[in-house]
Amino acid sequence: MFWTLVMETIAKIRRLSLAQGTSIKAIRRELKISRKVLRKALRSDETEFRYERKH
Repeated sequence: MFWTLVMETIAKIRRLSLAQGTSIKAIRRELKISRKVLRKALRSDETEFRYERKH
């Protein structure tokens, strides 16, 4: 299984939260992303998150 959060999505999250003042709950509903991932994107300076499960 392979999961990635790309730069465009992270930019959209930051724009909605920081520039427009949208709540995490509203962003979560709009983008269908978990709250944990949203907080990680907002608190980090990373531009891409990757996760690959090892078998």
